[in-house]
Amino acid sequence: MRILTAMFTPGDTPPVLSLPLFADRCRAGFPSPAQDYVEKTLDLNEYCIRHPSATYFVRASGESMTEAGIGDGDLLVVDRDETVGHGDIVIAAVAGEFTVKRLCLRPRLALEPMNPAFPTLYPDPDELEIFGVVLYAVHNTRD
Repeated sequence: MRILTAMFTPGDTPPVLSLPLFADRCRAGFPSPAQDYVEKTLDLNEYCIRHPSATYFVRASGESMTEAGIGDGDLLVVDRDETVGHGDIVIAAVAGEFTVKRLCLRPRLALEPMNPAFPTLYPDPDELEIFGVVLYAVHNTRD
């Protein structure tokens, strides 16, 4: 298994765009009285990107990761400098074919889909390349 760290060159650093972050959480169950208290401002670049020079975005394709909250067309934030560990969702290439899957290092090397309709992949370690760890998945709620 190879972990690739020098594949993409980022463009110019974008300007900071800080937007309000409200201190109260928004309930997904029964509504609560609204609070008008802004805790601080938030720049999504600062929040989502730990290593700017090693981060890239890629769109997911297919339905194999739906139980991980990743759907077809979702935007993935991928970091090549993150240490890859058991259970991480990764961008990988197996024999030159790219995929997004959950990496299992034990009891044996596997790339697991997060949808039971898809098979687990058991790649030869020499044919597996890891292109980064998926830190965030962004999806549109208004398709």
